[in-house]
Amino acid sequence: MSPSSLNIPGFSAPSASLEVPLEMLSACHGRVERQCDTLLRLLPHLAQHGADVQAHEAVLAVTRYFEVAAVHHHADEEIDLFPALLEAVAGSDAICIRELTQGLVEDHARLGACWSALSRALQQRLAGGDIPGCDDGLIELTHRFVDTYRQHIEREESELLPLAQRLLDDTQLTRIGVAMRQRRGL
Repeated sequence: MSPSSLNIPGFSAPSASLEVPLEMLSACHGRVERQCDTLLRLLPHLAQHGADVQAHEAVLAVTRYFEVAAVHHHADEEIDLFPALLEAVAGSDAICIRELTQGLVEDHARLGACWSALSRALQQRLAGGDIPGCDDGLIELTHRFVDTYRQHIEREESELLPLAQRLLDDTQLTRIGVAMRQRRGL
């Protein structure tokens, strides 16, 4: 689902902003995808060119994204969106939403641990150049991280965001947007 495919009540902005939190969360998924693509392009670049300036710049940008923006994104969901969804429903719906959100929280933890290992491997590769076995480990970690993130995004785009769009009213969405802005110091 692209950010523009969400039809959020009370909003018609063509681009995502923190004023439209569900569109912003969806737009973040697109940015995660671009960072994952950078990681995948980095692997052959490192093999061909080594730890050159472009590799260092790519790792710096990807690291900054996954250690700042992705952390905010996960907090947006875990601290604001998931509780709002649970508050919006009762009975068996709450059980289904609790299972969905708990699975996504577990994904966030797996992604955090995988990123930590991948980040260390990237830094090791950049610092040490040709380290025996490093490239094989880096390739495996990169693919595991990218695959896990893509599966996670698919679940959020196909299940979580449509559910939130259906269940949350303008007041709840405004509250989530305010919290997202505060988290970013805006």
